[in-house]
Formats: sequence, C-alpha cells, structure tokens
Amino acid sequence: MEVNIWVWVGFFAFVIAMLVLDLTVFNKKGEVPTFKKSLLQTAAWIALAFIFAGGIWYFAGSGHAIDFITGYLLEESLSMDNLFIFILVFGFFGIEARYQHRVLFWGVFGAVVMRVLFILGGAALLHKFEWLMYLFGIFLVYTGVKMFFNKNEDQNLDDSKIIQMLRKFLPVKDDVSKPHFIVKENGKHYVTPFLIALIFIELSDLLFAVDSIPAVLAVTQDTFIVVTSNIFAVLGLRSLFFALSKLLPMFRYIKYALAGILAFIGAKMLINEAGKMFDWQFAISNVASLVVIVGLLAIAIIASIAKTRWEDEHDKAK
Repeated sequence: MEVNIWVWVGFFAFVIAMLVLDLTVFNKKGEVPTFKKSLLQTAAWIALAFIFAGGIWYFAGSGHAIDFITGYLLEESLSMDNLFIFILVFGFFGIEARYQHRVLFWGVFGAVVMRVLFILGGAALLHKFEWLMYLFGIFLVYTGVKMFFNKNEDQNLDDSKIIQMLRKFLPVKDDVSKPHFIVKENGKHYVTPFLIALIFIELSDLLFAVDSIPAVLAVTQDTFIVVTSNIFAVLGLRSLFFALSKLLPMFRYIKYALAGILAFIGAKMLINEAGKMFDWQFAISNVASLVVIVGLLAIAIIASIAKTRWEDEHDKAK
C-alpha cells in the first residue's frame, strides 16, 4: 500500500489533536467519567476507527480495509489484558478514580510511541528475515496455550520485581492526595505513586506488545495498516477502561478468548508461511481471522453473562 508522506503527517497530527482534546476538553481535570460517558466515548473511538477503515476502502480497496479492521479488532481484544492491569495497579496504589485518567493519558501517549518503534522494527526484521514468521507463530501458539491453562488468577503487586526495583532506586513519597508525578519537599525531589504506576503501566504495555505486535504482523505486514490499527486500538483504551471497570462480570472468561485468539493467529501464521514454502492452495484469510476473533469474544462474553446470572439466581435461591 503506497502512502504519501503527508498522509502519515496528517494521521499523526490527528492523533496529537485527539490526545489534546481528550485531556483538555472531553475529560476535565478532577472529573470522574460516568459509565454512560465512558460508553459513549468508547463508541466514538470505535466509530472513528471504522470511518478510517472506510477511507482506506475508498482509496486503497476492500482488501486493505479488511486488513485494518482485523488488525484493529485483534489489538483491541488483546488490549483488554492491559485494562485488567490498570485496575490492579490503581487499586494497589490507592489512586482515586478522578486522578486515574491523567495517568492513563500519559500511559497511552507512551504506548503510542513505543508501539510505533516496535512495529517499524518488527516489520523491518520480517522483510529481511522471513523465517522469523515461524518463530513468531510458534511463540504466539505457545503464549495462547500457556494463557489458557494458567490458573494463577490472583496477582499481588507486593511481589512485583518491577515495583520493588523502582522503590529501591527511586526516592518515593507515598502521597496520592494530589496528582503529581514528582514533588519537592525540603529541597529534595521525590517521585510519587502516580509516577511508579505510570512506569509500571508502560512496562506492562511493553510486555503485552511482545504478544500483540507479532499477532497483527500475522494479519498484514503493511506498515501503515499495522501502525494505524494499533494506534486506534490504544487511543480507545482510556474510555474502555472506565466502561470495563463497571462491566467486569461480563469479562470473567475473556482470558480464554484471548488465549484462543493468540493461538489461532499463531497457527494461521505457521500455516500460511508453510503454504508459501510448499505452494499449498490452502491459506487462512483475514476474513476468516475476523470471524474467529469476533466469534471467540462473543462466546466469552455470553458465557460470562450466563455464569453471572446463574450465580445470582443460585444465591437468591439459598
């Protein structure tokens, strides 16, 4: 897909403008987003992504548009793991809901920069060393299987090596009464739990990107499609987080859907690459990938709702 340099400039100008509007207009300082507002903002981000897909369809054809939508939904679904980390981190540090948006804003900004660098590096490596596709495929299948059978549901950040290391090397003042990343007291600067939480979120996103970026590169290696689908998925994370925090019962089985998606994408990568090598007629299309991603997410959500309702009825019957 040939993309003019000014299209790239225009896209990143749009991203910066939306981030500024999000911080200064759509989410006022110290305001806790309501559930309704969070849902509306999530719907707006999704709508923008599909409008962008429509533009790709019009200017570059349906194939590239389907690649974008598949990559976007893949990244959006895999990003749900990040959201559970956000909930865990904010609860651990005792950061109030009215201050969480500021931490998430800078977290998303950092995630956008890191993912662009990761994608450019990953795409360059794949163009030069095509055999890496097999390693990525095996890694994704392994990660999906491991996630599916992982029974460790309870995570305790007290045991986190990252937080222990940050507290060891940084002067920390445990004050979350004001949303400052760095404070000065008696002539000395201290970092606050806000900055520790932000660093932890950035490092967590870096680890998740190790899974998600190879997955989207299995959909397409078109740099513009991969970058834009990733960024649109990341931009909607903040509003999705505040909506998700009210809908946790709907996502109790989401881990299994994400595990299935990772394993499927890894298998697709291996099958399609082997098909190129041995000149097979069979290949898994991105349309099939789109159906599998949506189907697994729908099954997980329906099963979660059904389980929650059964538990509620069982409790009432006692």
